[in-house]
Amino acid sequence: MKNRLEKNYIEPSLNCARKRTKDETEYSKFEFAVEELGIGRGKTYLLKTFGCQANLSDSEKIRGILNALDFTETEEEKEADLILLNTCAVRKTAEDRAFGEIGRIKSLKKTNHNLIIGMCGCMPQEEATINTLKAKHPEIDLIFGTHNINHLPQYLKRIFKNKEKVLEVFSVEGDVVEGMPKVRDHKIKAWVDIMYGCDEFCTYCIVPYTRGKERSRRKEDILNEINALVKAGYKEVTLLGQNVNAYHDGDFGFGDLLEAIAQTKIPRIRFTTSHPRDLDLRTIEVMGKYDNIMPHLHLPVQSGSNAVLKKMNRKYTREIYLEKVTKLREHVPGISLTTDIIVAFPSETEEDYLETLSLVKEADFEGAYTFIFSKREGTPAFKYESNILEEEAKERLYKLNEEINKGFLKGNKRFENKVVKVLVDSFSDKDEDKLSGYTEHNKLVNFNGDESLIGKIVEVKITKAYTWHLKGELKE
Repeated sequence: MKNRLEKNYIEPSLNCARKRTKDETEYSKFEFAVEELGIGRGKTYLLKTFGCQANLSDSEKIRGILNALDFTETEEEKEADLILLNTCAVRKTAEDRAFGEIGRIKSLKKTNHNLIIGMCGCMPQEEATINTLKAKHPEIDLIFGTHNINHLPQYLKRIFKNKEKVLEVFSVEGDVVEGMPKVRDHKIKAWVDIMYGCDEFCTYCIVPYTRGKERSRRKEDILNEINALVKAGYKEVTLLGQNVNAYHDGDFGFGDLLEAIAQTKIPRIRFTTSHPRDLDLRTIEVMGKYDNIMPHLHLPVQSGSNAVLKKMNRKYTREIYLEKVTKLREHVPGISLTTDIIVAFPSETEEDYLETLSLVKEADFEGAYTFIFSKREGTPAFKYESNILEEEAKERLYKLNEEINKGFLKGNKRFENKVVKVLVDSFSDKDEDKLSGYTEHNKLVNFNGDESLIGKIVEVKITKAYTWHLKGELKE
């Protein structure tokens, strides 16, 4: 077997990350080295995850590797021999939380001198962040990024057996490594990575730098994973990618993959995240063709102003976005649409903002993640000048959320007195006497029922719609 660390270690460089080559993606199979097995025996770990579904999926792989090395997971910080933070870099607030955790956790070393503190994920892939970590956080023993999770066994061997500190983050475009063990967070719903990275380079976004170039898994590997999930009793898969619509295995595109997955026996299929530019008619038609593809789509628009969209480098116009919304509603009647929106982007005028509000109404969104623009060092927008005052930005966000919440409630109200199919997740977090789960349209439902229903798809009559959830009764 080739040494898994043969790649040259190159510290993150934004200039390097901006350069995309046409080199073919390298595919490899994960394997443990004999000398790595058992290095966690008698040791415990605590893994904390920040950020998006991609981070959650990565943490399932990290957990799988650690368990396979005989580490035991704990939820108690004081019991842990290894504390690992899997971090997010999309917004500054996420980074601040992670640095706050490091500042708090390092005090545990005063009583546990053998504690290993590690950081991985997107933050170490940033040039400025890795420099800060090296200069100001000597308490961190292990740092790796999004491209070298598969090297974790060898890193841990060097730390526990050779007493080394390991800081290795690859500024590479990225490859695909199959076969990493996974410990999934859920017993009936699964994340399935179909592609990695992003080539869109929106001017505000750090993801293309932290996650590398777009690269897709082979279709047979994806289908094998999903068929194995079906055999294990899973009821739902969510296909993951920074831009799932960019998936391709040769001429086999995302619409083709979606249809192939729909023809398996998996009861429910979802996917995220979709870039509007790459959402094609083939995908939309397949969505309308199969009942096990859920009638919900999260389609980030970011702004309703063409001027702002151009400044963001989103590569579509307001008109193109709304045309795709129309096509979705034609082919998937009753579809629930949600989105992402940024307000107070540098150069956004009051007129631009009002165009966003009008698009929200026209698109009839049933929910959104909304944000005030957050500067990310290294992105083009970091240097954009803005005259928008903080109070004005907050006011824009407040008014936008008012409109979004109206759409959220309107979207939920349409299910009152109707029977919906709910995949039961668990007991409700807020009421232990009620069960909780999601409809095909991704609506949260709470209802009375027996524990035996957890993991099943049941019919529930909706008796009351609220802004954030539905209340129902189990259909007899």
